Amino acid sequence: MYSVVLLFSVLFLPYWFSLLLALVGVFYFDLYFEALALLFIADTLYGAKELRYFGFTFVTFLLGGVFLALSEFMKNKLKFYHKH
Repeated sequence: MYSVVLLFSVLFLPYWFSLLLALVGVFYFDLYFEALALLFIADTLYGAKELRYFGFTFVTFLLGGVFLALSEFMKNKLKFYHKH
């Protein structure tokens, strides 16, 4: 169900809201690769090359991937994080 909400936000809401929902999902669920797939779709649909990112189009996908890797590392180190 959360993936459907995230898909809706990718298609109809601003990118920063979709990124925020993806980051929450990555921390809440174990290995939430669906967020990366949906962020890739968002960048494919709405991404544009910008000079401030050195012409890189997939900025939110990259940020989501970095956050996924860091959050999985942090979840393994935290004692109070309960694995589902």
